[in-house]
Amino acid sequence: MDKDSFIAFMKERSQNTAIRTLGIEIVELTPDRVVMTMPVGPATHQPAGILHGGASVLLAETAASIASEININKEKHAAVGLEINANHLKSKKDGIVTAVATPLHKGRKTMVWEIKISDENNQLICISRCTVVIIDKK
Repeated sequence: MDKDSFIAFMKERSQNTAIRTLGIEIVELTPDRVVMTMPVGPATHQPAGILHGGASVLLAETAASIASEININKEKHAAVGLEINANHLKSKKDGIVTAVATPLHKGRKTMVWEIKISDENNQLICISRCTVVIIDKK
């Protein structure tokens, strides 16, 4: 499946999900790099009016899962998050954050991705590592 077809497939599959609700968009899609953006505003804020750490983690896991999916045979397998950690380094009140997922390990049954989330000024907001397990479809 080419990039445009995969993006269309993901948009269709993302209807009525957190991905759509939070305004997450795919910017770049290669087997070794996935870039996604998310707006920062009321939908992604915590009560203190800054980016919610959970929204950053959702963005990071989404990038890692999609990165894994483009590296597997989707007819036989599915990629699902197994473990994620995140260090929230800087707060953000508004604008756009960009997640860049790159592989640390791409195996047959697990993949590990590093996800760096930055703002418009390339200031690091969050760094995350996500382990994705590759399961057989039934």
